[in-house]
Amino acid sequence: MSGNGTQNGRYSRQELFPKIGPDGQRKLGERHVLIVGAGALGSGSAETLVRAGVGTVTIVDRDYVEPSNLQRQQLYSEEDALLRLPKAAAAKARLERINPDIDIRTVVADAAIPEIEELAQGVNVILDGTDNFETRLLINDVSQKRSIPWIYGACVGSYGLTFTVVPGRTPCLHCLLETMPPGGATCDTAGVIGPAAQMVAAYQTSEALKLLVDDGEALHGKLISFDLWTGAYAAIRVERMKKPNCPSCGLHRTYPFLQPANQSRAAVLCGRDTVQIRPPAPVRRDLKELARRLSRQGGEVKENPYLVSFAAEGCRLTVFQDGRVLVHGTKDITEAKSLYHRYLG
Repeated sequence: MSGNGTQNGRYSRQELFPKIGPDGQRKLGERHVLIVGAGALGSGSAETLVRAGVGTVTIVDRDYVEPSNLQRQQLYSEEDALLRLPKAAAAKARLERINPDIDIRTVVADAAIPEIEELAQGVNVILDGTDNFETRLLINDVSQKRSIPWIYGACVGSYGLTFTVVPGRTPCLHCLLETMPPGGATCDTAGVIGPAAQMVAAYQTSEALKLLVDDGEALHGKLISFDLWTGAYAAIRVERMKKPNCPSCGLHRTYPFLQPANQSRAAVLCGRDTVQIRPPAPVRRDLKELARRLSRQGGEVKENPYLVSFAAEGCRLTVFQDGRVLVHGTKDITEAKSLYHRYLG
């Protein structure tokens, strides 16, 4: 990162805050944050950290902007939704306009095992902007394996939840959950209001700033939950929930969620009648050739540099360059796989 921000006073008010100061600001400029997911939490956190002067911010996201995102996902515009731009690409364009001094790296991909293992290299903090526990537990295992703190966040309706995991110091997410949790309320079933997402992102980014300026003693150390509509708030101490036999952070670690056998190839996306299907092996799609082939099947084809969208027979498939496919209009994985094979082989 260049020194322009410090020289022109961009961070002057932040440097006046004694817990950061000029030395903390210098540390921020040298640090690297990985944000997994660029929805409401991820986009809000990314903007805060880029404005704060964190030197390198990497964002990975598998989805693209839709009109229903605009109510709470603050980086995106109507034009992004009309163009169906991948959230990672749209986020990069917006963030570079906000602060051109920051090294903003974006990846349009699913954060599965190979991706998260590679992206975590050289990272100081990981922020959770995901919508599912499979990915969170994957982040959790990478965090423990590489001794990288990460900050869990979730929101639905007017309710929010956050917890900071510090390897070797706090329980990990696996300690708190033990097994993959059953499905509950989601944005699809209960909706979500923007302020709930903004509040969770505020907790996440304030904890991230503490870690990035080496003020770990200031971490709240609690599982925080709140309901902005009712005014309810709870801060639960969880130190005693750290388990010596936890396979993710205990004495004999196996990192179970980094094992390929525990990774799904198909998953229903939160808040959408959509199933994501990952190819059985890494591929690199020729999108222009794919668009030509699909157009011969009589459906409506739209494309941009990142994806091809194909609609026919009441369904819509969105194909990304890395081979992932979003099958829209169903939550039935079997039906989605049938449509996938029918049109894409």
